[in-house]
Amino acid sequence: MPLFRRRSAQASDQIDNETPAGVDGSTSDDAAEAPARGPFDSSQVTELGGRVDLGAIWFPAVRGMELRMEADKKTRRITGAACAIQGSGLQVQAFAAPRTAGIWDTIREEIGASVTKQGGAVDDIPGPFGRELLARLPVKTKDGKSGFRPARFVGVDGPRWFLRGVITGRAAVEPEQAKLVEAVFANIVVVRDEAARPPRDLLSMHMPGQPEESKIAPVDGPAPTARDLDPLTRGPEIAEIQ
Repeated sequence: MPLFRRRSAQASDQIDNETPAGVDGSTSDDAAEAPARGPFDSSQVTELGGRVDLGAIWFPAVRGMELRMEADKKTRRITGAACAIQGSGLQVQAFAAPRTAGIWDTIREEIGASVTKQGGAVDDIPGPFGRELLARLPVKTKDGKSGFRPARFVGVDGPRWFLRGVITGRAAVEPEQAKLVEAVFANIVVVRDEAARPPRDLLSMHMPGQPEESKIAPVDGPAPTARDLDPLTRGPEIAEIQ
């Protein structure tokens, strides 16, 4: 049985009149069971709209949301973005992918194995973005006792890119709270550059309002890949936008 009960929800219409421009807001009679229409490739969206330009990711902005950038400890390159809103969290990363095949099935297996190895548990279930992992991540409580933190791992294979999201907090266990976070994820736009990249290579991100070249102090060495980034550990937070 699944670790938590939840239902699929149409994601792209739940940002209460703050859906970014350029996103189709139409619905159908069976919208509650229909898959989310996004995330989107940059070829599908003609303008930034109500999103924040982070380089490889255009991140939807929602009133009351806190947005943080994350960096790899070794390379100091920006590796992802995380937002907190209404007691829930969403962390996202974008990677290069092959032209002819997706990588979410393989990455999902790897995440599941990692969670299990560390003492957690996972269920592979259908969700609004396709297959996802519903996980209980092992954690230490404030008093030093062992506990578990619920999380949902979602992924979308796009044209030559892969987007991974980790949903935590109330949205990981409460369907009604999940709608807003799912809507944010569904309205992300991935901007894949034309550079030749090996599968799982992390796509370049930068600070809001800054060119890619100024994303963070450059260092020698290859960019981190999906294999290098522990899905259970967040990187150091280097900026906050409210």
